[in-house]
Amino acid sequence: MKESTKKEIFSWIKSILFALTIAFICRQFIFSPVTVQGESMLPTFEDDNKIIVSKMSKIEHFDMIVFHAPDADENYIKRVIGLPGDQIEMKNDQLYINGKVYNEGYLAHNRQLASQSGMDRLTEDFGPITVPKDQYFVMGDNRLYSKDSRIFGTISSDSIIGEVKFRFFPINEIGNPK
Repeated sequence: MKESTKKEIFSWIKSILFALTIAFICRQFIFSPVTVQGESMLPTFEDDNKIIVSKMSKIEHFDMIVFHAPDADENYIKRVIGLPGDQIEMKNDQLYINGKVYNEGYLAHNRQLASQSGMDRLTEDFGPITVPKDQYFVMGDNRLYSKDSRIFGTISSDSIIGEVKFRFFPINEIGNPK
């Protein structure tokens, strides 16, 4: 084999290894693709939607996150309702965080469906619950069918994989989900 051919092959191998290393580092520490499983976030996310989560985000109220489920060997996607130290309460289907009422506009569709089915609320009253240090209180948008902090309690900050930043499938819904 010619010396120039060997150099060319070696150059290609170095380039491929470098690219794989960069991809590995990005996926482990910066972002990761995730497939949504289940219907707990309907209509915001449907089963088999494909999303990108950021592993470097600062988690805020109402962010959508993916985390390791505390009660199963799978990952869940939910909306952050309570941050560490917050007091969470639900009265008459109205969310209170630290005594302040919050309008959850993203629940409008589910409220309409519940009303059409003869239900007067999406969730039972609970709380007040104080979110412990390094913990988060999460709930699914599809409150009638979501297994969330109302059932399994708060989640550890260590279990969070990342914040949802971008949906890339289905094609007609590409973009930043709200």
